[in-house]
Amino acid sequence: MEITPLIWLITIAVTIAFFVYEFFAHVRTPHEPSIGESARWSAFYIGLALLFGVGIGFVADWRYGGEYFAGYLTEKALSIDNLFVFLIVMTGFAVPKIYQQKVLMIGIVIALILRGIFIAVGAALIANFSWIFYLFGALLLVLAYRQAFSDHESNPANGKFMGFVRRILPVSDEYNEAKLTVVKNGKRFVTPMLLTIVAIGFVDLIFAVDSIPAIYGLTDEAYIVFTANAFALMGLRQLYFLIGGLLERLVYLAQGLAVILAFIGVKLVLHAMHVNELPFINGGEPMLWAPEIPIWFSLLFIGATIAVATVASLIKTRGDRDTAQLGSPTESDVDAAIKKELP
Repeated sequence: MEITPLIWLITIAVTIAFFVYEFFAHVRTPHEPSIGESARWSAFYIGLALLFGVGIGFVADWRYGGEYFAGYLTEKALSIDNLFVFLIVMTGFAVPKIYQQKVLMIGIVIALILRGIFIAVGAALIANFSWIFYLFGALLLVLAYRQAFSDHESNPANGKFMGFVRRILPVSDEYNEAKLTVVKNGKRFVTPMLLTIVAIGFVDLIFAVDSIPAIYGLTDEAYIVFTANAFALMGLRQLYFLIGGLLERLVYLAQGLAVILAFIGVKLVLHAMHVNELPFINGGEPMLWAPEIPIWFSLLFIGATIAVATVASLIKTRGDRDTAQLGSPTESDVDAAIKKELP
């Protein structure tokens, strides 16, 4: 897939333009988006991402189109998991609703910058060291295990990193609108808004570690990796307000993502075996018997895993809610019990 520097420049410029428009059109004036606004813009960005994938299929090749869609689905699912952590962070810092858009916007921009750096580093490593696929595969298998069994309820706002930040920075106890610093008695303090942004930036860094190796397991085209990540992050702010309540119901999302990461990890290891150059493995010769998982199967597997995790989560939480309602005493039950106790 031949991508000229001009195409790269146009793509990056258009991506920046979208985020600049987002800021001035929606984020600059503090407000809590309505469900209608969030739904319209979420649908717009998802539709734009799908249209871009179709364009890649027509202009380049449908193999690349399939790689893009598989990467986009994976990154979107990981981004939704990222949103869940954002929700925990903003709840921990008690960010007012009208300022959450600004925090999300800054967090998403930080995420895109960090992923851009990781994409460039990953492309350089893959181009020069084929053994990096072994490392990426092993990393994803470890991350898959942690994703499945780690405690997703822990609050990064109370973690060791934020404790270190609080020790070195004078922190104000209250918000001052959306300002990052405030002067009190002649001394400058950072507000909880700045701490929230720092926490979300740290979370973005952690998520980039599993995000980039995961998509490089589906394609080795840096352009597809970048555009899939960019489109996955576009509209994430609106999606946060649209499915804020639904996030808490996706109880099996972590397990679904663990399955996807493990699958891509195995795919990377198999690919590493296929292009092996390490002298202490099979004498430095490629293991051509190792199967290559086709992109159509990857796309089908990822889509099916996300669908099963979502449906199973909704069934589970609905069942739990119904059980809780059946088990809780009604008002008439309480009245009857009181009358029974009275003489």
